[in-house]
Amino acid sequence: MNTNNVPILQKENAAKAIFSITPFTLLDYPHKSACILWFTGCNMRCLYCYNPEIVLGKGKISFDEVLFFLTKRKKLLDAVVLSGGECTMHKNLIPFVEQIKALGFEVKVDTNGSNPDVLEQLMAKKLIDFVALDFKASESKYTRVTQSNLFSAFEKSLHLLLQNPIPFEVRTTFHSDLIDEPELRSMIRYLENKQYSGNYYIQHFVNNVETIGNLPRSSREIEKSYFTTRTIQVNFRG
Repeated sequence: MNTNNVPILQKENAAKAIFSITPFTLLDYPHKSACILWFTGCNMRCLYCYNPEIVLGKGKISFDEVLFFLTKRKKLLDAVVLSGGECTMHKNLIPFVEQIKALGFEVKVDTNGSNPDVLEQLMAKKLIDFVALDFKASESKYTRVTQSNLFSAFEKSLHLLLQNPIPFEVRTTFHSDLIDEPELRSMIRYLENKQYSGNYYIQHFVNNVETIGNLPRSSREIEKSYFTTRTIQVNFRG
């Protein structure tokens, strides 16, 4: 019996798509208290990925279990962050997010942009409030970095976000063996040409962690003052 006034999803929606939950964060959604749902699986194999257990592992928590958790956090959290892995890969994501929104939470999606059709449906239904879009590399280096051929899908997602009023940020993980300073400047020019303006976050690769690729240490010797432009504010994290 459902005693918490949470509509129970259909049986097929209850598959265990979530690897784990971070119950509280003030860092992952701007100006909001949130939890993070870590979705299993990804359609990319980024060499610097430091979540191989999430990307390659199996889910442990069902959607219904997440909804039960969220009913207990209605007075404590403002928002839910859908991260991973790649959350937009998962079947029945949209009805799941509908249930989250029905509980009164704002929703942020962290995505590699590989499923623009899902992103478009979420926006059309007004189910998401903020998006963090991963810009993995320029088109010429995209396959090497991500081990995928999904640049055109990423580009379509970027275009959708540029045409939509939902706030979003663009971010890139910087590993000096994959992205050098000329490449980073090229990526910034690409965003300018697409008429993106606002914050562009560069996340330094975290050395000494397990990753999907066998990469050497990443250098942090980068001249940060080179990159900010008239329309794009480049911010370094980590």
